[in-house]
Amino acid sequence: MFGQDYVAKIIHRSAETPADRRRFLRSAGLAGLGVVGAGALGSPGFASAATAARTRQDAQQLSDASVLNFALNPEYLEAQFYLHAVRGEGLPETLRTGRGNQGPVTGGRRVRFRSKRIRQYAEEIAGDELAHVRFLRSALGSAAVAQPAIDVQTSFTAAAQAAGIVRQGRTFDPYASEENFLLAAFLFEDVGVTAYKGAAPLIQNKTYLEAAAGILAAEAYHAANIRTSILETGANVFGAGVLSRNLDDAANKLSDARDSLDGTTDLDQGVRDARGNANIVPTDQFGVTYSRSAAQVLNIVYLTPGQTTRGGFFPSGVNGEINTSAGNA
Repeated sequence: MFGQDYVAKIIHRSAETPADRRRFLRSAGLAGLGVVGAGALGSPGFASAATAARTRQDAQQLSDASVLNFALNPEYLEAQFYLHAVRGEGLPETLRTGRGNQGPVTGGRRVRFRSKRIRQYAEEIAGDELAHVRFLRSALGSAAVAQPAIDVQTSFTAAAQAAGIVRQGRTFDPYASEENFLLAAFLFEDVGVTAYKGAAPLIQNKTYLEAAAGILAAEAYHAANIRTSILETGANVFGAGVLSRNLDDAANKLSDARDSLDGTTDLDQGVRDARGNANIVPTDQFGVTYSRSAAQVLNIVYLTPGQTTRGGFFPSGVNGEINTSAGNA
């Protein structure tokens, strides 16, 4: 296991270009988010064109309820993150019950937004995420899973340290400023878009599929909003211990770290491309957004490239039949 200070230094030195940074994180750094600490990341160890065959096989084995319940877990996470940021409190108890182990939320508080514009964006997204939880729970009825234990405190620090945004030994508080809030939101939003797109082939009921497509569109609007806000803000206001030059650079580092967790395929893009141009909509050469399998999504929210059933933002794992990350390490 590498020491934390050593890893922070070599991540920083490797970050001469986005390609260098991704290559390093895949080959050495995030292979052990063991570098950050197993306590924060949990125990060790929806889909692209390259995995189409596996997607078809999964569709034959999984019910629509299983797919929707998987989607409900990240919706719990997003709703809790945004509701705490704008209201200072999370989901009511009536929206957290269900099958499986119900857990608490660690961390979360109201953000002191300086900008009326960003505060209004956050309030709108929080309302949408709350509505998504209500909708999925209503569609699932008695089959809905409970909210699992959620960590919106140490998990962000682990991700920020591994990405090289803050120095080892420093914390990253997503609620400390609106800039930190934007980075934390960026960590979630692109994952939501790729998750719903990857889940689409697994849903057999057309009514559920239409609803999932509607949520996918909402998540895409959210992601573009957060990306644009990061580009428009662009300042470095994180304070002591920060390794990033500005907000754009920090977001790109998070993108690289996120991409290093979900396998060798490049499914992620920062808010600026290699030439420094704005990159609001991350797409392939055909202008199509990317897909992630459920297992790849879990690699990111568990903060590990390995196969596991818990860690990161879900310290006890997610509830439901789909709960294991892919073995990419």
